[in-house]
Amino acid sequence: MDYIVLAVPFFLLALFIELIYGWVVKNNTYRINDTISSLFMGSLRGTSKILGIGFAWYVWSFVETHFALWSMNTSLVSTWVFSFVIYDLFYYLFHRYSHERQIFWASHVAHHHSEEYNLSTALRQTGTGFFIKWVFYIPLFAIGMPSEVFVSVASINLIYQFWVHTQHIPKLGWYELLFVTPSNHRVHHSQNDLYIDKNYGGVFIIWDRIFGTFQEEQDTEPCVYGVRSSINTFNPVKANLHIYSKILGEIKNADSWKDKLYSPFARTGWEPGVPMGKTKKGNFDSNAFSKHNPEIHSFVKFYAFVQFLLVTVFSLFFLDGGGLTYEQSVIALALVIFTMFCITQWLDGFKLIALEAFRLFLLLSVGIYLFMQNETLLSNILFGYSVLNLMFLPLLARKGLNNSRPSELGKMVQKASIKTQVE
Repeated sequence: MDYIVLAVPFFLLALFIELIYGWVVKNNTYRINDTISSLFMGSLRGTSKILGIGFAWYVWSFVETHFALWSMNTSLVSTWVFSFVIYDLFYYLFHRYSHERQIFWASHVAHHHSEEYNLSTALRQTGTGFFIKWVFYIPLFAIGMPSEVFVSVASINLIYQFWVHTQHIPKLGWYELLFVTPSNHRVHHSQNDLYIDKNYGGVFIIWDRIFGTFQEEQDTEPCVYGVRSSINTFNPVKANLHIYSKILGEIKNADSWKDKLYSPFARTGWEPGVPMGKTKKGNFDSNAFSKHNPEIHSFVKFYAFVQFLLVTVFSLFFLDGGGLTYEQSVIALALVIFTMFCITQWLDGFKLIALEAFRLFLLLSVGIYLFMQNETLLSNILFGYSVLNLMFLPLLARKGLNNSRPSELGKMVQKASIKTQVE
């Protein structure tokens, strides 16, 4: 059983509790723009079920049915304990390769883009994981792990990882020796030279200790969160795709076929012309680092937060809840992703009232189409949502960044900066 959907309400409650606690102790670790971006990405989890999980399950089922060495007895406690432990070992391997090789990093990087570290970061999930993640778990079905056991232990593993994404819990003594904790996972999310590419375990930190990838958090080295190839945006679409874009650019522009073919499988930080196995990651200067935090009106933040709440509710009930046909799910997912793209553009400081108007009229048009197809519930939801938000457009137009659209020169400078950082 997949327990993730059942856990979502508890995740959101824990977020709220952490936020309140941070305010009380005067150590708030949340920024609304960063948090909304993270939570939007959490909503993209449905892409795995809608777009890719079918193929993965076909492969896993085929291996389980035709190539399994034996079949584990699901009634035995030992089956569940062994499966839980061995799954975490393969998670470690997947997680490590997700940091060390470009094609895997392209999928995983979105989880690390947040420059804050709080429970919302745990929900910052990639929307492209279904492309390749499933390959790492084929051996588990080959050794006879039943499908139902795999789903259960995988979801429990992910649920465990939620609580370690916080700055408010200190080191936990002996527990640090065996299990992943907030302290050693803070290291994992840091850019510091001392910390980068360390602590890959999901539940057990023992894999890192065994394979030489463990690093203890140091009081003298405060963690600086985020990634070095920052793209300076809260946009989840760009966050999910920018490394893929980098790889395609390298394949297109590399002078040799050797570099073109090597690019997807190169170590992260590699560039064409650099010998295979070498990188240009450079050194991290914490003094030169600054967070992406454009000044925007509080109403814009409020508007973006409301959109997140509505998207979340829609995703839980219709995408994750399975209340739509496959075709409807694909259309709904496209509209959700487009909504995320538009709203986070506002959080990045762009005043795009025409784009927002187009988004709402598009949703209204889809609602009309669904009404003609006798999909009353969905059409009424889209009608109400579109009309209500259209009423706020005039106010939104007056509350944009500096009450003006960014200049063309400003956008050119920003694009040039982003391109330089990505490359």
